[in-house]
Amino acid sequence: MNDTTRDLRIRPGGPADAPAILGMLDAAVAWMNARGNTEQWGTTPYSQKPGGVARVERYTTENAPYIAELAGTAVGALVLDSGPSPQMPIAPAGEPERYVRLLVSDRRHAGLGVGAALLAHAVEETRRAGVELLRVDCWAGGGGELVAFYESNGFTSTEPFRSGTWPGQVLAQRVG
Repeated sequence: MNDTTRDLRIRPGGPADAPAILGMLDAAVAWMNARGNTEQWGTTPYSQKPGGVARVERYTTENAPYIAELAGTAVGALVLDSGPSPQMPIAPAGEPERYVRLLVSDRRHAGLGVGAALLAHAVEETRRAGVELLRVDCWAGGGGELVAFYESNGFTSTEPFRSGTWPGQVLAQRVG
């Protein structure tokens, strides 16, 4: 753990956090595009995608959002749900689960462990809820870097899937 993650505070999120989450998502799209990745989230800023703002607003009202802060500034967001998005071709687990619906960090703080700290918080929240299974899905293209990130944080790849031409991977972690 570095000095930055030691100063990281994770708190419950809410509707007032939607603009900060949208800002992080827009910056992530720009960052990915600058690296040549236009397949994962496309080229349109998230806040300008049809349904993007409404989706983030729902995340902050209908799900369990958490915000990572450094010195009072939002630097990451995690959204937990009780299962995968109904828009994705992913079957429910068949047992109680928590599902990471969103994980994003402020690109200005990349490499400082914000995402890993939020995933560790997801594990704690899953365990606290008395649930033994935590799952996430992610983009599996681009050489699998995102899949490798989740695996380095204790997840195991389970089933691959496709949403249209978008390659995805479901990962799971037993926390009980």
